[in-house]
Amino acid sequence: MYRRILAAIDGSHASDRALEEAIRISREAGASLLVVHALEDPPAVLEDNPYAEDALRTLKASREEAGANLLKRAKADAAAAGVNAEATLLDEDAMPTPARILRAAQAFNADLIVLGTHGHHGLRRAMLGSSAEGVVRMAPVPVLLVRTP
Repeated sequence: MYRRILAAIDGSHASDRALEEAIRISREAGASLLVVHALEDPPAVLEDNPYAEDALRTLKASREEAGANLLKRAKADAAAAGVNAEATLLDEDAMPTPARILRAAQAFNADLIVLGTHGHHGLRRAMLGSSAEGVVRMAPVPVLLVRTP
């Protein structure tokens, strides 16, 4: 059975469902749970603009606060279910989100990764990208994708 579970959340309905599933599995298995949230990279138009430093600082602070609140709620949900969870904010560091999630899973020694997925396909998936797909392609451990109806 799984002993160390990592759940990646982003505040979407799909990730809420994935968190619920990760908490349920953790409770049933008596597993450790790590919940992570990867900060989004700033828009390239701001990153490359030398006059946008203040906007970048404000945007980063806002995203950090939102991410911290998201993780706080996730820990509270886990605690309400009787699961002691850790939470980590994955800062933007020029790595794609899937790589940051996988690095956190490796550092935590996770034996299961749980993610939500929106189930986009075709052009929409190509346009939006898919962190879940990136994790699945590179993960050395099982990945549970929780779809949203």
